[in-house]
Amino acid sequence: MPFTKFGLRREILRNIEKAGYVRPTPVQAAAIPKVMQRHDLIGIAQTGTGKTAAFVLPILDRISLANHAGEPRGTKALVLAPTRELAIQIMENVRGYGDGLPIRVAAIFGGVEEGAQIKAVQRGVDIIVATPGRLIDLLGKQRVDFSLLETLVLDEADRML
Repeated sequence: MPFTKFGLRREILRNIEKAGYVRPTPVQAAAIPKVMQRHDLIGIAQTGTGKTAAFVLPILDRISLANHAGEPRGTKALVLAPTRELAIQIMENVRGYGDGLPIRVAAIFGGVEEGAQIKAVQRGVDIIVATPGRLIDLLGKQRVDFSLLETLVLDEADRML
């Protein structure tokens, strides 16, 4: 089954092709339709099987569609990751797959000054990728607003338990 069967936006399909994907991996083929239909999902697959794309692609599609439809802008997706390195990697994937779409993403994680991260979030983002510790800090300071949140992803949830 090609990626075109999922009904993803043209820009996303172009970015998938730029990334070198030809066909979805098994985890992508199973997960993308479920996420697009807003079903809850637990996905387990080996490293390197495309799990990040399996959740990022349908999230980008849904947020892009909502933004074009004139729905209120705000943080609609939160991705929690156990490490700063993974949070940065996910953010870069979101930017790559979302190239050309009017979608804003920010990563918030510890180990660095929080000021720039707070400014990025307060300017308005559609997707936040965060580590739990820094997210808890910013929630305690009321620096993030999840009133429009629709999607929560726990990436590598087993490592955050």
